[in-house]
Amino acid sequence: MQELLPKVNQILHIQVNSIDEEESKIEYRSRIADVTDTSIVIEIPMNEQTRRLKKLYHGDELNTFFVGQGGVKNYFTTTVTGYREDVIRLVELHKPEPEAITQVQRRNFLRVPAELEIAVKLSDQIQFIGVTEDVGGGGISFVCDRQIPIGMNMAVSCWLLVPFKNGNIEHIPFNGEVVRVKQLETGKQLAMLSFVDILDRERQKLIRFCFERQMDFRKR
Repeated sequence: MQELLPKVNQILHIQVNSIDEEESKIEYRSRIADVTDTSIVIEIPMNEQTRRLKKLYHGDELNTFFVGQGGVKNYFTTTVTGYREDVIRLVELHKPEPEAITQVQRRNFLRVPAELEIAVKLSDQIQFIGVTEDVGGGGISFVCDRQIPIGMNMAVSCWLLVPFKNGNIEHIPFNGEVVRVKQLETGKQLAMLSFVDILDRERQKLIRFCFERQMDFRKR
């Protein structure tokens, strides 16, 4: 399991878990300077767009990922635990257990059946609520009324209501593209979407939900 852990000189992609919605959307990059038994030590993160450094505070919760072999993304949540004075100031993060790291291949996202509420916007005039049939890290499918004019290659904006086992409920926004529409015998239609624009932080939440669901199915 050690190969799942990040290594020195790898790039860590970071988003701060902030109550400020705009702040929580910003992605930072940092180089890993050291890895110890208890900590991952990183350089001060930099905003990828503005190139400004980001000051992190003790206790900050971070959603992070690093890219491993074959382009696999390894996601984990961590917190700032301290600082280290070197030639430059470094930040110490809590080192996760290997089993707490979610490993995802972009071409092979886990998909699980789930009935979740989804708000869909086709245009300013056409907005509606549907129910998902399955969800995954790469896309979702949902059922809606047949009279809704949804078709292939259509761009949609969505908000997905996702409940977690710890009682938290997250609203996950994303933009998607309709890849298929299937007419159902029930008089409704099934629309299949692939994600076009979704924050990695939001995708990570959805992936976690999928893993929780998969564990539930295994226990049955």
